[in-house]
Amino acid sequence: MINTTKVIKQSMYETVMNQFNNTADMIDLNPNIRKILGITNNEIIVHFPVKMDNGKVEVFTGYRVQHNNALGPYKGGLRYHDTVDIDAAKALAMWMTWKTSLAGLPFGGAKGGIQIDPRNYSDSELERITRRFTYALGENIGPEHDIPAPDVNTNPQTMAWIVDTYMSTISSSERSHNQHVVTGKPVGAGGLEGRDRATGFGVYLSIKLLLETEQQDLRDKRFIVQGFGNVGYWASHFLSQDGAKLIAVQDAHATVYNEDGIDTEALAQHCEPRKGSIKGFDGAMEIDADEFFGLDCDIVIPAALGNQITAENAFKIKASIVAEGANGPTDKEGEKILLQNGVKIIPDIFCNSGGVIGSYFEWLQNRNGELWQLDEVMSKIQKKLTENFHKIHNEVNKREVDWRTAAFILAISRVETAYKQRGIFP
Repeated sequence: MINTTKVIKQSMYETVMNQFNNTADMIDLNPNIRKILGITNNEIIVHFPVKMDNGKVEVFTGYRVQHNNALGPYKGGLRYHDTVDIDAAKALAMWMTWKTSLAGLPFGGAKGGIQIDPRNYSDSELERITRRFTYALGENIGPEHDIPAPDVNTNPQTMAWIVDTYMSTISSSERSHNQHVVTGKPVGAGGLEGRDRATGFGVYLSIKLLLETEQQDLRDKRFIVQGFGNVGYWASHFLSQDGAKLIAVQDAHATVYNEDGIDTEALAQHCEPRKGSIKGFDGAMEIDADEFFGLDCDIVIPAALGNQITAENAFKIKASIVAEGANGPTDKEGEKILLQNGVKIIPDIFCNSGGVIGSYFEWLQNRNGELWQLDEVMSKIQKKLTENFHKIHNEVNKREVDWRTAAFILAISRVETAYKQRGIFP
């Protein structure tokens, strides 16, 4: 008899709640604080009309979920993708709370976006969509309240449109005090030098630091990357500079492989005029997408979307390290298989935290009216990431747990401490 049972994929929200509840049980989290952290503070849905280039009007739906602000203003990205919905935003907002807490930043967690495929719209349409979304959000964002940043399919230009729109709603005498309403802006519009590469740099550094704990280095290590956007590119750039070899890349359009190594910069140049697509790259051969995770390599970097490593493909992974450049790329069942097979998972809330650390420095730079140079910025990010890595490593050794569990224990415990010390307003 043929087994026709289909594996049901866990949603990102189910994944993050499972991670939270497991950690809460392990650390015996105060039950009252557990109730608070198990829900979001605010869930904002806005519908807004935008005139298209052809003169027709389309109505779009935008989301902003604010999970928790016990440690400081809400912080988190805005993504433009057709998978954006309220549950995805809730999951990503909760992960942001743990990420900022783990990083030791004075921020809480938020996330949001618009349910669109930006490839279907012109630049002028995307500008109008972004500006109308910003206007619709109104006072739900603000430099000391909720600070958005780039995420999937958004970039410094998106942030420039947001800050310009937001500042136009502020009285002229106060506009200069509101530049830090978003981070990830272009350098010329108040952005931070190095913010563009901060997330990918953090992925690279987390892998390097993990290998050092095993008396290894990156030389000749083979790695594969899913997603060749900002994070995938910069992680590959820094890893290749340190002697590692990129052998395969996968995106929504193609999977390319070259056992002798893929030239990161050549692939980036290929993608530039093709809206980021790797398809047609002549420096590698195209292979079947199902072969990607099973390729013989040392490091896998999922840097695309959530729930990519599941029970259906985790058993194929031959690498010893999975470095989560994306948010929530590994679901519960996929993780169980990886850990059983001895794979070390560098969890998303640490692995890709270079971006929010860079955002923090941009926020500070704007807030204080300062200008920092690239070398200074990268040194600050490296110092912060290295300190956080060693805290997690110590927790791994002390409790004899995996890296994600250690990271969640540290993150949730810090928020719990804040509530215990401050109490709850009656």
